[in-house]
Amino acid sequence: MRALIYGGPGNIQCESVQDPILSDQDGAIVKTTLCSICGSDLHPYHLDLGHSGYCIGHEAVGEVIEVGRNVKTFAVGDRVLVPASLGCGLCLPCRQGNVVLCQTHGSHRVFGQGVPGIGGCQAEAIAVPVADSNLYRLADGVSDEVGIMLTDNLATAWYGARRARVGPGDVVAVIGLGAVGLQCVASALAMGAARVLAIDLLADRRALAVKLGAESIDAPDVAAAVLEATKGAGVDVVLDANGGPVTTALAIELVGRGGRVSVLGVSEKVSIAFPILTALRKNLEFHTGVCSVQAELPVLMREIESGRLNSRALSEIITHRMGLSEGSEAYAMFNARKDGMVKVVLDPTR
Repeated sequence: MRALIYGGPGNIQCESVQDPILSDQDGAIVKTTLCSICGSDLHPYHLDLGHSGYCIGHEAVGEVIEVGRNVKTFAVGDRVLVPASLGCGLCLPCRQGNVVLCQTHGSHRVFGQGVPGIGGCQAEAIAVPVADSNLYRLADGVSDEVGIMLTDNLATAWYGARRARVGPGDVVAVIGLGAVGLQCVASALAMGAARVLAIDLLADRRALAVKLGAESIDAPDVAAAVLEATKGAGVDVVLDANGGPVTTALAIELVGRGGRVSVLGVSEKVSIAFPILTALRKNLEFHTGVCSVQAELPVLMREIESGRLNSRALSEIITHRMGLSEGSEAYAMFNARKDGMVKVVLDPTR
């Protein structure tokens, strides 16, 4: 089969590799119908993490083509999404869907990171360990495009907004309007936010947020503009979808007294400066963490089915469609934010 292979910083190539096989009788093989590049895939694209030669990517939907004899929930022919994170399926956190807190493995396991025995999702097929816990069935009315968002980006956005307890009447600021940030806008509005203020350096991304129902903050001094928009009170919640040193400090500056900050973005820095005195004086809550996709999916499916999350609007966050064979070019374009690219999906048949 063909797969995108990580060869080091700036080096992604579409190569022929061996077809995946069942690791044991608890697993399944999924034929990929759509995969995509996540913003966090750019971290190894930028940084030398010390190992290479593995299939990259952790977002895919597809069809089950083989199952082990112990698999009870899925059968050949099922349409499924592949959650980005994996759990053992046995410990209490995993049984609750909180796979990031898996007690068996003791560390966060994700597809496409070069972990032994776990492949990547930017490929024609994927071996999924412990399929009953690490696959999720796609309803007939849910498109592959919406399914691909559910594998990571939308689940992460919802997780961040949920932890910040976004609720009716809240004024929410979203910093960073990539795919996760735009879905933070959609999530906050679905949770009842009265206003969502959209913050990004790129005008085209702010325009996409406005289409979702946000208000664009377009000013040289963002903090002053947010204070003006909130009559000096600051916002109730900030969702930081970037997670860097500048945006986290900005989030704490923008939130009002007694507000909540939720940092979703994954920084490429091991540590960043934290304005602790400002945080203390505001009596704010600060949340961060990695989403367990399996824990968020049941509610998200209900939100999509009810229409509170608009499937069509979610699909429109996808700005580019390319073939798996164009993976190297897709990464370069995504990294450069070329041609207004926000979310690119890859067709494994091309």
